Amino acid sequence: MRILPFCILILGPVGACQAETHPFTVQDLVAVERLGNPQVSPDGQSVVFTTTKADLEANRFRSDLMLVGTDGKGLLRLTTHPEDDGNPRWLPNGRELVFLSSRTGVSQVWRIRIDGGEAEQVTNLPIDAGNLVVSPNGTHIAFSADVFVGMTLEQTKAKLDEIAKHKSSGKIYDQLLFRHWNAWSDGRRSHLFVIPIAGGKPVDVMAKMDADWPAKPFGGPDQAVFTPDSRGIVFSTRHVGVSEAWSTDFDLYVAPVDGSVVPQCLTESNTAIDASPVFSPDAKQLAYLAMSRPGYEADRLRILVRDWPNGSDRVVAESWDRSPSSIFWSPDGKEILAIAEDTGRQLLFAIDIQSDQVRTLTQDGWVHEGSAAKDSIAFTRSTLRSPAELFVVSVEGRNRHPITAVNQSLLDTIQMGQPEQFSFAGWNNETVHAWIVKPADFDPGQRYPISFWIHGGPQGSFGDSFHYRWNPQIHAGAGFAVVMVDFHGSTGYGQPFCDSIRDDWGGKPLEDLRKGLAAAIQRYPWLDSNRAAALGASYGGYMVNWIAGNWPDGFKCLVCHAGSLDEKFGYFDTEELWFPEWDHKGTPWENLQSYEKHNPVNYIQYWRTPMLITHGARDYRVVDTQGLSTFTALQRRGIPSKLLHFPDEGHWIAKPHNMIQWQETVLDWLNQWTAESK
Repeated sequence: MRILPFCILILGPVGACQAETHPFTVQDLVAVERLGNPQVSPDGQSVVFTTTKADLEANRFRSDLMLVGTDGKGLLRLTTHPEDDGNPRWLPNGRELVFLSSRTGVSQVWRIRIDGGEAEQVTNLPIDAGNLVVSPNGTHIAFSADVFVGMTLEQTKAKLDEIAKHKSSGKIYDQLLFRHWNAWSDGRRSHLFVIPIAGGKPVDVMAKMDADWPAKPFGGPDQAVFTPDSRGIVFSTRHVGVSEAWSTDFDLYVAPVDGSVVPQCLTESNTAIDASPVFSPDAKQLAYLAMSRPGYEADRLRILVRDWPNGSDRVVAESWDRSPSSIFWSPDGKEILAIAEDTGRQLLFAIDIQSDQVRTLTQDGWVHEGSAAKDSIAFTRSTLRSPAELFVVSVEGRNRHPITAVNQSLLDTIQMGQPEQFSFAGWNNETVHAWIVKPADFDPGQRYPISFWIHGGPQGSFGDSFHYRWNPQIHAGAGFAVVMVDFHGSTGYGQPFCDSIRDDWGGKPLEDLRKGLAAAIQRYPWLDSNRAAALGASYGGYMVNWIAGNWPDGFKCLVCHAGSLDEKFGYFDTEELWFPEWDHKGTPWENLQSYEKHNPVNYIQYWRTPMLITHGARDYRVVDTQGLSTFTALQRRGIPSKLLHFPDEGHWIAKPHNMIQWQETVLDWLNQWTAESK
């Protein structure tokens, strides 16, 4: 293993103490404060946001609220409680915030003044509240809570207490989804509740719906918005009954805040995803995102605008072949601001709703979240060399500048590798893009081993982003050059490029990976082609297993995290069935050929490359038996192999100490097999 220098203090030229820098490590990654959830104040003068940092003693991450002026002045940590504080939202007066905190042992709504004082508890619910939303007039708040359908919060708590007393532990299921992502179902649904902020009885506006708001596991408060008059609420949910596991039919519904009327479906004609509703500042239009192809989770999200309340829908900027991850209105209501991937980056765009003209407000890096008020647009942005910080830009796209540098003192002690994007002729001679990150101590006269990364999804991307799990700077800090190819199927290069992986998992992508590695080696003569390792997670793990049988002489070693070995059986032990049914054009009994033609299990006889397998026992997307089976095959074949199994992790390795063990185990494996011959 490469030995890193100790950090010592040396005297600078004027006698000041300066810290010696060191290459980036996983410990540095864990130490980074993660900024998120920016919310501009109603007067446009301040931004509240969250910072999340590791609590190594508790082996978890926890969040605080911070405040800063849109001019970058007056940075203030609003909360410092040992428990999580998050999901901040401004009240209309601009002097107070409401937020969620678990400081009483149960997640509740709290409020705090920005000019000082202690936080005050707003709700006293028997079970956890999540996903906070505030009405335009500030009289009501909405939140999510997991309840048994037809039961109140109190009745749900009583039933949970009764269940806890049972001696037996078995659970009975009569439909999918009985488990999802990293958790088993206990029969509850996440429902949307509304309550007066001054106090009162919470109203379950979804009381009769067997559906979740927001969608699990990654839906958030952006999937609901109060109507402009504060009398109703619009939300996105999938109310489809027994087809939930194979349907992507999310619709927008509207319900009165008093729950007096069953929610009305606003988008019944579209059987694909409808999501992310936002009202214009003048309250006359509702914008939202929609896909057009049912069953396809990576279809292009288009921006639709509807005259409120009873107008027809119009697609905005139909010819703009990008897929926004989130939208919000410009303060003047003339444009919709959209965050969307674009050629290895994720940028902030402004779309004129009358002319459909698209303007790019940022040119590089990865914009994560945004918010606007008055003439200020605040957003979090990271790059391959910098974790997310808060930026502000004018509505016209001028004067973009950072207003926080929360992680600067840490970055000042770190050496990072220089990233560079390049392109090459991939499958069918079509242009494919890739990134390379140079070793942190790069010397063009040296030759460096290659860490070849394969992203998951497969409809995903390794872009100009500071990733909090798969961060290439960890390998660059350990002396590797990291190469990352956005093969056919990747996002941010237009919908046809994304769609092209369907029914061809092991075809075009494998050719792109082969050609991408060859192009990198030709372009950068300091790469040592004889010391290359390939790593991937999820689909990337599948591809590692596919490479093992179809490119067995390409690498000194492989790393497979949460990868599929048998695509046919993987269909039966996963949970979101719409995903394999779309990508493989049906179920295994309808289209077995698609599951088998690029199935890694059929090529085990050709395996010979040493492989490390890592997997979490709570991974229900790619179940850990896939990883265990891969290890069994390697061991039975007599191929050098190791298994790192986490009983308390899911599809992602998320706990701080587990992250450290995972990354160090991977680097040990790479160093073992890519070391220079003596």
